[in-house]
Amino acid sequence: MSDTDPWGVTTLDLFELLEETLGDPVEHAVATVIRVDGSAYRRPGAKMILGGDGSTYGGITAGCLEGPLQKVAQDVIAENATRVVTFDLTDDEDGWGLGLGCEGIVDVLVEPADGTWTEPVDAFHRGESRTLVTAIDGTDAVPTGSKAVLTADGSPTNAVDSSPLPPAVLERVRNVARERAKDGKWCTQTVETAEGSVELFVDGITPPTRLLVFGGQPDVRPVTRLARDVGLHVTVATARGGQAEESAFPRADRVVSTHPSDLDELVDERTYPVVMSHNFVDDRLALETLLETPVPFIGLMGPRERFQRLRDDLEEEGVMLSTDDRERIATPVGLELGGGEPVEIALSIVSEVIAVSNDKSGGRLRDRDGPIHERPTPQSD
Repeated sequence: MSDTDPWGVTTLDLFELLEETLGDPVEHAVATVIRVDGSAYRRPGAKMILGGDGSTYGGITAGCLEGPLQKVAQDVIAENATRVVTFDLTDDEDGWGLGLGCEGIVDVLVEPADGTWTEPVDAFHRGESRTLVTAIDGTDAVPTGSKAVLTADGSPTNAVDSSPLPPAVLERVRNVARERAKDGKWCTQTVETAEGSVELFVDGITPPTRLLVFGGQPDVRPVTRLARDVGLHVTVATARGGQAEESAFPRADRVVSTHPSDLDELVDERTYPVVMSHNFVDDRLALETLLETPVPFIGLMGPRERFQRLRDDLEEEGVMLSTDDRERIATPVGLELGGGEPVEIALSIVSEVIAVSNDKSGGRLRDRDGPIHERPTPQSD
């Protein structure tokens, strides 16, 4: 992480940094946007890490709140106490609304990066989902900052040993927590208790989207570099053992040598493969193998005519493409950006993977009606 641009930290980078910095004594805080009224640079769920020494990693605004948040984070670390702070970017009298480009009210949860983060961070790197449930407006019995970490099935872990949420509160939020662990989104939920209402921030933490690039030619390098820069976990698999060297693809998380018929061992339902070996036989074997896996997308480099030849060969072997198969195969892979430079082609490919993984088409924001970010409705039990 030492060579990572602090402002360019992705969720994958952030969890890697958390893994490095968790320990005793607590020296960092985690800031999470929990509510936005109006417009803002980032939406709820966005996170950054702030060090007690004034360092920052990641960004939850366009830079206008990092200074004030540094002071809050230092207090949180010193007091080992969670705080919720509100920034009104519409208020010119306070200086927040003057020329900042945002016209919203932003609530931020700032909490110590303590041992309660160890289990969700480990789960993230194992490829498992978690839901963090935190009281953001509590009572005497359930104070603000009370927290729980739930597994994908809604079961609480033992990650929180101080200020845990009571079992009765967790039971009321279990179904919502399961949904957030599944979709990686967030919501707020109000739970009624004998002592009064408790507002909870329910934050789904899903493992990173995985990109599998099958190929070993030089055009793989800009794909892996751009993909890792935007937070994808990148595996390069080549059928040419001599090319399976980490030094050849320094931005990849993993480089392996494998036969194309063994690619099924490298994928799961969160993996987005791109086949670009430029070898017709290898690509056909790779495609045939990937069709038998649960991957939601198969990108295939090359013109449509080449794909038709691949399809004809598969049909001769009795492999018929279903409607679902044709839907998840993207060939030629990439969005239509109009560029022909190698890095532009790579950007086109990575852009399509991001769009598809977010269930988007990749169109222009100017043509979209309404807000560009989803805005879930607060829930109550």
